[in-house]
Amino acid sequence: MVLVKEYRIPLPLTLEEYRIAQLYMITKKSRQESHGEGSGVEILVNEPYENGPGPDGKGQYTHKVYHVGSHLPGWLKSLIPKSALSVEEEAWNAYPYTKTRFTCPFVEKFSIEVETYYFNDGGHQDNVFKLSKSEMKQREVGEFHWIFSMQYTVF
Repeated sequence: MVLVKEYRIPLPLTLEEYRIAQLYMITKKSRQESHGEGSGVEILVNEPYENGPGPDGKGQYTHKVYHVGSHLPGWLKSLIPKSALSVEEEAWNAYPYTKTRFTCPFVEKFSIEVETYYFNDGGHQDNVFKLSKSEMKQREVGEFHWIFSMQYTVF
């Protein structure tokens, strides 16, 4: 099953201000979550890519593992397999475009993909992801007034 949802969120920042804020918050949150064995963010790969997703096919690829066991009660951790205590993230950052895929080794057939475009336009573009007519018909658009469009796909 594939769900296509697009969210348009106008932000009170320029693209460059948002990029800096986003990088800062990712770094800060990663540090906060890392407090002992079985917790935090493990960076497996962090390297430039070419011939990948994004407007010119170039950007930064990261592959991370989020260890989420420290967020669960002990009794629950004792009941579920260790493979259910981590989430993997692959990200292709070609700002102002990013693509991120989340998977859990415990649930092999489930993934979430998030594609994001950041524009200085107030969220008024109709088809930023260049969807086909059939994809446009199944797409749901949500507007938040708080400038980016985000699409996620669940396989």
